[in-house]
This record gives sequence, C-alpha cells and structure tokens, in this order.
Amino acid sequence: MIKLTFCLTRLPHLTRAAFQEYWFNTHAPLVASVAETLQIRRYVQLHSLPPEASAGIRASREAPPEYDGVAELWFDSLEAVAANGSRPEAQAAGRLLLEDERKFIDLPRSPLWWSEERVVVGG
Repeated sequence: MIKLTFCLTRLPHLTRAAFQEYWFNTHAPLVASVAETLQIRRYVQLHSLPPEASAGIRASREAPPEYDGVAELWFDSLEAVAANGSRPEAQAAGRLLLEDERKFIDLPRSPLWWSEERVVVGG
C-alpha cells in the first residue's frame, strides 16, 4: 500500500469553518463517488482544530502555521495509480476532483506527496 498525503490550505476568502464544511459535506462525497474508478482503498480527512489549540506546541518548535486539514488516500501501488493515467474514466474522475478542489483549496500552498507507511507504535 502507498499513501497520498495532501496538506490543505484554504482559499483566502474562506473561513476555516466554511472550508472544512465544504470539504467534508461536498468534496468528500465526490471523492467517495469516484473512489472505485480511481482505485482509492481508503480516504481520511484530518480537520485541524482552531489555531489556539496548537499555538503552544507550534511555538515550542518554531513551527510554521498549521494547515487547515490533511487528506490521506491509500492505493495498492504506484503502478496502480500510474495505470489510472491510461484509463479514460479515471482521467475524467481525476479532472472532476481537481475542478472541485480549485473551489476551496489554495493549491499552490498545499503540498502533497506519495509515501509508504512504516508503523512504529500501534497496529
């Protein structure tokens, strides 16, 4: 299994609450509707708490501001993801998600990357 991690920064005109509401109630069902087409095995949203909840820990590490949320998507392999690029239905599903992401995510300020999990504690 591999994971796509996407650290989300909201568009400047959105409040954190409006961003998170749209992400969970509009975008999440859209992801769910194309999950099989894109071979997404698991999709999790991590919604950040208000900034004051993290202020102390961020200050102690001189950390940058937190993200508005993090999306985690699991796939069988990079090869499976690459195969989506040659499947017209997967290409269309990917375009659909990207079009919607542009409505609420500041994409240039939202890094994403592929990774493999290495569990250190827990199951």
